[in-house]
Amino acid sequence: MNVIFIEDDPMNRRVVGDMLDVAGAAMTEAENGEVGLKLIDERDFDMALIDLRMPGMDGITAIKQIRARGDAKAKMPIIVVTADTALDLRERCIAAGADEVLFKPVAMDALFEAMGRILAGGEGDVIL
Repeated sequence: MNVIFIEDDPMNRRVVGDMLDVAGAAMTEAENGEVGLKLIDERDFDMALIDLRMPGMDGITAIKQIRARGDAKAKMPIIVVTADTALDLRERCIAAGADEVLFKPVAMDALFEAMGRILAGGEGDVIL
C-alpha cells in the first residue's frame, strides 16, 4: 500500500510513518497542500492522509481539489488527521469529500481500522 501524508508537522509525519511501516505500507510525505497535490499529480497513491491546518493550502481545500479532478485519482480514499475539535468538523470534512476523520493523537489501531474499513468499502475489516 502506498500512502501520502499531507501534514506540516514533521513529528506527526514521523509518528504516522512509523505506524504505517509496522503495517508494511509505504508513506510519502508532503509538508503542505500544494506539495501534496503536486505529488498526487506525479505518482499513484492508494490513500491520502491529510491534516487540516497547514500553512498555505489547508486540508479542506486540498480535499476539494483532489475530488474535483477528472481522473481516477479523484476517488482515492482520504482520511483527515487533525487536532481541530470544532463541533461541525466531521460534517465539514465529509462534505468536502473526506472518507473519515481521525483526531490527534492518532492511535495505531484506530488508523488501521479506518484504513481497513475504507479499503473494504465500509464493510468488515481488512488486514493491511
